[in-house]
Amino acid sequence: MSPDTGEKWSLQLQHAVAGFIDGPRGSVEEADKVLQEVAARFTDAVAERRRTLRTSWQTTGEDKADTEQLRLALRDYRELAERLLRL
Repeated sequence: MSPDTGEKWSLQLQHAVAGFIDGPRGSVEEADKVLQEVAARFTDAVAERRRTLRTSWQTTGEDKADTEQLRLALRDYRELAERLLRL
């Protein structure tokens, strides 16, 4: 996610929190919308990374991935999974 996008969502959350006293329901609805956008972006980013990883080793016909390509793919899968587990 770009820093600008993250900053935009942070500002929207701050706005939701700041407006709670005057409009609690609206604040919660705004926070819900931000979380929905963040979760969708996160899901899209993980899916795109998985497609890229899969392309790096899945081939058809005679162009099968060699052991080194498979080792690198496994490393990348492990790193991504570990990063996700730390969230």
